[in-house]
Amino acid sequence: MLQIPMWKRILIWGVCALALLFATPNLFYDRVERHNDAVAALAAGQPAAPEDMEGWPGFLPSFLVNLGLDLRGGAHLLAEVRVSDVYADRIDSMWPAVRDRLRDDRDIVGAVRRMPSDDPGKLRVRIANTDALEQAASFVRELAQPTQTIGGFGGASDLDVRVDGEDIVVTLSEAERAATDERTMRLSLEIIRRRVDEAGTREPTIQRQGADRILIQVPGIGSAEELKALIGTTARLTFHPVIRSTSDGDETVGPREVIYPSIDDPGIYYVLERTPVVSGEQLVDASPGMDQNNRPAVNFRFNAAGGRAFGLYTAENIGNPFAIVLDGEVISAPVIQSHIPGGSGIITGRFTVEETSQLAVLLRSGALPAEMDFLEERTVGPELGQDSIDAGKIAAIVAMIAVLVFMLASYGIFGIIANIALLLNLSMIFALLSLIGATLTLPGIAGIVLTIGMAVDATVLIFERIREEMRTAKGPARAIELGYEKALSAILDANITTFITALILFAMGSGPVRGFAVTLGLGIITSVFTALFVTRLMIVAYYERRRPKTLAI
Repeated sequence: MLQIPMWKRILIWGVCALALLFATPNLFYDRVERHNDAVAALAAGQPAAPEDMEGWPGFLPSFLVNLGLDLRGGAHLLAEVRVSDVYADRIDSMWPAVRDRLRDDRDIVGAVRRMPSDDPGKLRVRIANTDALEQAASFVRELAQPTQTIGGFGGASDLDVRVDGEDIVVTLSEAERAATDERTMRLSLEIIRRRVDEAGTREPTIQRQGADRILIQVPGIGSAEELKALIGTTARLTFHPVIRSTSDGDETVGPREVIYPSIDDPGIYYVLERTPVVSGEQLVDASPGMDQNNRPAVNFRFNAAGGRAFGLYTAENIGNPFAIVLDGEVISAPVIQSHIPGGSGIITGRFTVEETSQLAVLLRSGALPAEMDFLEERTVGPELGQDSIDAGKIAAIVAMIAVLVFMLASYGIFGIIANIALLLNLSMIFALLSLIGATLTLPGIAGIVLTIGMAVDATVLIFERIREEMRTAKGPARAIELGYEKALSAILDANITTFITALILFAMGSGPVRGFAVTLGLGIITSVFTALFVTRLMIVAYYERRRPKTLAI
């Protein structure tokens, strides 16, 4: 006999009611989105328009399905990270340590000097006593450390030291280069994510592609140029001793010197020591503010190590200028008036309020470890996204109408039950997408359209099985019960195999493929639930109310 406990009936209808409740905000997308933006602004201490707050009742759910780049419009970038630049910076920073170590045994190696190298990833050192080259190389090898990997320290050395003619050549080992590549890519991904998140964008896609490429897709941003301005700047802040200033930008400088243009004084160039006193990696905070003349500026603060180095340098160089350099340009070159303890200071220049805010975001999120080359950039206009939404709506509506008409014509009153279950199924899909914060893309819409067709598959299996059982004259109640029991294995087999396919697509795919896999997987779960529980509950309620002698199926 057909028996469904009351608690189970309440649970099934409760799930359906919650699905309708959480899916409803998507029918009023713009209003709910403005309401959510206003709530977020108030939480951040910023003003919000009262009409936006009142556009959606606060006691109702306000979860929305996030629209992907192809639906909302936005910017797409494919960037290649110059990991080789990190090798050069790392080797360049090794020179002071190598020089000091060899000078400790000057009586053995003699005078020490750095030689020019065609490869920036190689440090060439020459000593006066060429007979002690091998011994000097062993001194340099003492500076080597175990290779630092993501999981800890490896057994290999991070330096490769060899003798090449009259020079000692220092390079990074192969193991260290591989570990450096991995660290560089992870750090680049994290910094890009921080910069995009601080800009307040919704559901960006930031993922690694291949060995040294990063895919960045940000829905809702104005253009690819705007996105490049946000993430494409290295924002490498360094503090250098000033050797002299000049008006000749092509002036030849020494081997350990660099020449950078001034932002404040066009036509003026500063010759600086190449090795900085403090770098932006030691920066822990940056915020927009005003200087003593009430002009826009950026306040900054170093960590403990950077603060000590900064304080020590300013104490020893009172009266001397030092340069604040951002991405190869001198922002400011003030004269040190006094000791600056505490590791905090202010960057002044010809900034606007907007520029100080953007600079603070870039500095606070950290410097990119290497520059990036943009191999592909694309701006998707919102009108194209709207076209995709409209096309998806038409496809979904056509599929829905076709399925509804077919089920109604084939199964009569049972077809109406199947159609109600199908509408509840779609509500559950959108409710789940909203709750988990999934991003809906055009392939995701294709997954929903496919789900509409698949949703009635289980119902058809059940109904056909009930038809067969009715022919054995066992009565309507027994036919309904046997129909669900005997169709169960076929339903589970078909849906489990498809669900496994969706899991594989999600695990192995990326971007649009994952969007398709998410909607397909959720659609399978909701389809099985509505077929096995919702339709059964409605059929039992129909049977209990009408007590038909036969089933019009």
